[in-house]
Amino acid sequence: MSDIEQGSGEVAPKITQSKAVIAYLAEKFPQCFSLTGEAKPLKIGIFDDLATRLENDERVSKTRIRTALRHYTNSWRYLRVVKAGAERVDLDGNAAGIVEEGHQQHAEEELAASKAKAAEKAAEKRQQEKAAKPEQKRQARAKTPAKRKPAGKPAAPKAAKAKPVNLQQAELNQLKVGQQVQVKVGQAPMPGQVVAVERDDVQVQLQNGLTMKVKAENIFFS
Repeated sequence: MSDIEQGSGEVAPKITQSKAVIAYLAEKFPQCFSLTGEAKPLKIGIFDDLATRLENDERVSKTRIRTALRHYTNSWRYLRVVKAGAERVDLDGNAAGIVEEGHQQHAEEELAASKAKAAEKAAEKRQQEKAAKPEQKRQARAKTPAKRKPAGKPAAPKAAKAKPVNLQQAELNQLKVGQQVQVKVGQAPMPGQVVAVERDDVQVQLQNGLTMKVKAENIFFS
């Protein structure tokens, strides 16, 4: 008996967390869902199959299944395997269609957007931590007795504040492979390099190593 199931005669509680629902699905349908390793592209319309197979299952509701399924198919691990020509599987692991070109493009866009959002959050966290350091130093100095400066010794001049850099929006025909640019990710631009220039999109590599496709309107020259 699994850890998810209860002992005989006991009513098992409802599963409400998406991760727990996914674990339950992976136990029920191991040829379809997995928690580690490479995921498998799922059959289109697999939610309807789940709703039918688990119709009398008191552990999970259709709403929880739908939410967990969305969480599963939006994960980086899943989006990476949605490649044109790959075989989709049903609940029992049987072949159930092929991934089309449009599906791969959509998965790549979702993956790039998700990674960009994660990079933006990481950058915001670093900025918050950086902003908090002066206050921490000030508090530390307040607890430490101030040292008296020798008489007659002039104070060192303060460094001039760096002026903000004016950014110029780039045109598609101005961009070339290898150019150093500023890429607007979220609210703030990030340094990056042009990797490829396509018909409508520009592929850039950010300073943190992330490669993504953006429109020319989101690229600037410093």
